[in-house]
Amino acid sequence: MAEFYWLLVASALVFMMQAGFLCLESGRIRSKNSINVAAKNISDFIISTTLFWLFGFGIMFGDSVSGVFGSSDFFFDDEHTPWEISFFIFQMMFCGTAATLTSGAVAERMTFIGYLAITVVLSAFIYPIVGHWAWSSVYPSQGPQGWLEALGFIDFAGSTIVHSVGGWVALAAIIIIGPRLGRFEEGIRLPPGNNLPLSALGTMLIWFGWIGFNGGSTLALTNDVPMIILNTFISAAWGGLIAAAINYFKDGYIEVSFVLNGTIAGLVGITASCHVVSPGASVVIGAVSGVVVYYGSLLMTRWRLDDAIDVVPAHLFAGVWGTLSVALFGQADKIDNGLSFVEQLWVQALGVVSIGVYCFVVGYACMRLLNYFMPLRASKEQEEQGLNVAEHRATTELFDLLTSMQYQQNNADFSKPVPEEPFTEVGQIAHKYNQVLGRVNTEIAQRDDALMRFQESEMRKSAILNSSMDCIVTINRFGSVIEFNPAAERTFGCLKTQVQGKSFIGLFVMEEDRIKIFDSLNSGFSSSNGLILNRRNPFRLQRGPNHHFPAEIAITKANTDSSQESEYTLHIRDMTRHAKLQQRLKFLAYSDPLTSLYNRTYLMDSLVSALLIANRQKTSVGLLFLDLDNFKVINDTLGHKAGDELLCEVARRLESVSDSGDVIARWGGDEFVLMITDNVTDDRMMARAQKILEIMRLPVQLNNQHFTIPTSIGIAHCGEQVLDADKLIQQADIAMYWAKEKGRDNAQVFTSNMTNAVTKKFSFEKEVNDGLFSQQFFLVYQPKVLLEKDNILGLEALIRWDHPIKGLISPADFIPVAEESDLIIKIDEWVIDQALMQLKEWRDKGVSLVPISVNLSGRHLVSDSLVSYISKKLAFYGIEGGYLEIEITEGVLLQDIQRCIDVLFELKGLNIKISVDDFGTGYSSLSYLKRLPLDILKIDQSFVEECDKHMEDAKICETIVYLARSLELSIVAEGVETAPQLEALISLGCEVFQGYYFHRPMKNTEVAKLLSSNLEEA
Repeated sequence: MAEFYWLLVASALVFMMQAGFLCLESGRIRSKNSINVAAKNISDFIISTTLFWLFGFGIMFGDSVSGVFGSSDFFFDDEHTPWEISFFIFQMMFCGTAATLTSGAVAERMTFIGYLAITVVLSAFIYPIVGHWAWSSVYPSQGPQGWLEALGFIDFAGSTIVHSVGGWVALAAIIIIGPRLGRFEEGIRLPPGNNLPLSALGTMLIWFGWIGFNGGSTLALTNDVPMIILNTFISAAWGGLIAAAINYFKDGYIEVSFVLNGTIAGLVGITASCHVVSPGASVVIGAVSGVVVYYGSLLMTRWRLDDAIDVVPAHLFAGVWGTLSVALFGQADKIDNGLSFVEQLWVQALGVVSIGVYCFVVGYACMRLLNYFMPLRASKEQEEQGLNVAEHRATTELFDLLTSMQYQQNNADFSKPVPEEPFTEVGQIAHKYNQVLGRVNTEIAQRDDALMRFQESEMRKSAILNSSMDCIVTINRFGSVIEFNPAAERTFGCLKTQVQGKSFIGLFVMEEDRIKIFDSLNSGFSSSNGLILNRRNPFRLQRGPNHHFPAEIAITKANTDSSQESEYTLHIRDMTRHAKLQQRLKFLAYSDPLTSLYNRTYLMDSLVSALLIANRQKTSVGLLFLDLDNFKVINDTLGHKAGDELLCEVARRLESVSDSGDVIARWGGDEFVLMITDNVTDDRMMARAQKILEIMRLPVQLNNQHFTIPTSIGIAHCGEQVLDADKLIQQADIAMYWAKEKGRDNAQVFTSNMTNAVTKKFSFEKEVNDGLFSQQFFLVYQPKVLLEKDNILGLEALIRWDHPIKGLISPADFIPVAEESDLIIKIDEWVIDQALMQLKEWRDKGVSLVPISVNLSGRHLVSDSLVSYISKKLAFYGIEGGYLEIEITEGVLLQDIQRCIDVLFELKGLNIKISVDDFGTGYSSLSYLKRLPLDILKIDQSFVEECDKHMEDAKICETIVYLARSLELSIVAEGVETAPQLEALISLGCEVFQGYYFHRPMKNTEVAKLLSSNLEEA
């Protein structure tokens, strides 16, 4: 049963070789013949199988007639045993392999009917006869052994019987059919294939199938099979390696076809002796097979024999070598036929020659006869068209592309693109061809257009000359005027008839430049002194003796003849307007477009120059750095137009109090700088500053309203100390900020202690940052009550700073510093985080929760991060928005009211309450209060403090309470410290209070106890 199974498995593996040969041949030939090759391979196998079943098997393995052919077992049927049927199938695969080899050699030029005819000849009259000579006794039958087998001839799996047989018939077909068109023409190299990866796949399938080809020839799964397969693989590997190595060392690169052919040659070479040689001998057999196939391929080319896929070198030549290797490397104990080395070699050579002569003569004669009745060679037109279409009417993308291109060539019609098949290589080629075609059509159109324009150029020449805005003057080598266009007539104020033939240099070049220009003309305008050819030359020309103008002259040589006939064209442009434009651009580059004062760039350039001069002359340079106080309020309330008018008025007033040598510049925004270089002293600088302050205090009318322009001025000068421009500006800037600190509307002279104060301020900012990081800050909470001390409605979170060195620092000391930078945002976020964390802690401990309000800076309110931060923190601690209240001051609303409204509505979307702190002390408009989504107004402590003593404060509190009720807002009075204050506020209608009278700010532990006691009482 094992023999039964092994034969069927081996048959399947050998059948796999048919797929391998199909892939190998389809990939090695051109794509226009690939379908033909595929159809040929399948048809070969069908015909060889049919003939082998009809009578081929009987001729090869039937009862022998004198050892020449068999005479039984035709029409193989079910009377045979399973093993005999398996043996038949196995041999049928061998016959198909031999038939496939022959037709592959003459691919791309032989008719399909010719393929089938050769297959019939080989399957019926050649392969069964020679197979009987060598293998007749393998199958049990009557009569003597085949005559070669009887002499001791050994061809284990068919190096000669299968592969050389196919190779001999292929050689005869190659000679009769002839080479492919252009195969051996000078300068023409046919492509190595259309799909070499497919060929490589085919080789691997053949290699895999060869396991059954050689291993199955034992006819049973014996202990010899592993060694046979090992020898097969070693020989194939060395065949491919040696063929590739020779190719590399001789040609300098590796051609894929030699790797494939070398591998197949190694397989063919070992096939005759794989059962009687050692692995070491397999290396030699495979290596020599690689040499044979490489040089055999070169020999075929030298003989001008066109083998499409190198069948003859790989199968015939390697098969002959493999058959002789039985005697050369076979182990006598395994051969065991009683022949000596010489006798065995003689028998092997006899088998090679006799089989070769029979196959070649019979094959050649039959094909000659067939060719007489039906031409085996495809016509020239069919070969050029491709056998896919010519034989099978099977088009390919490439054929369709070539057909479209041929149509374009024949009809000279390139108006339509060729069809494109997307997502394929041919489609990509067609796409690229269409791109090239489009470019060619564009170039042709451009060429035609150029030709048309060239034909019209002479007609337009005079029009171009006449309409040119530049002067075009042509002179000869003596400088005489030849051409003089209308623009030149207008520029120089004379007609062409007046100057033609006269010297251009004498007429239009200024007298002091004439000798230099004559020298330039004599050198062909190639000397460095004077005008230069093919370059823009700035120059001065004259319209008359006393009327000169700036010009730009470009000179080109009008012809390429000898220098005796040289002509030059002068392209002259009047640069008068250009020069004025440059002056205007310079003014714009160094001036402020709004106020017409100098800008920062001009000031810095002037300051650098002034400091250099002052350093050399031991003088001084002074700066007054001005900043308008409250300009932003005016700009925001009255609009940017009013702000611009104010800035222009400031510029006019500065000019009115400045000397002619002063430089006044707008530094940016509402900042101005005045530079003084004449007699700079502290007294003179302060006197100038006082004049500026006085004139700025005069009222200015904007939008029918009168305003003053209070100004802060910083004064600095270099004195004996050498300073750079940036340092002096910085000192004046610091002094200006110092003036603002001193109450604004004043002037301050820079001193060194100001720098120390600024440095201290920056150091203070760093301490605040470090304090936040190291947890030096903490919160205290001041309750808000409803009429009574114990009825707590909410808490206000107040930040405190416990400095490790300075002790407790009041918020009044560090909050203003933080508000000048984004540091205030960090503080706000810290307070929000701590307040929500405290609410979570109290909730986890079972403490009754009340809303906590936190104060928010204006900078943070209009930032992009506020709402997202609060939303994220509420979600993180699991606190509802109703337990958080945001307090803002009226001053916040002056920054960007629309942005404030948008942000407050987003906070309301989180159910957060909004209150306005210190109400009544700022600039809030009632219209703003109407638009804002507010919940609470807090009466400022300054009104509460004396509401029980002064009628004015009481009236203000009453007004705020009435306003809140009108707007449906809650009201909170803060800073309540005495019973009379409380009674006065209650009488005015206020019910919610906050202040020392009820509770001082307390720590979280005290608040927790207070809230817990309230809960118990409730």
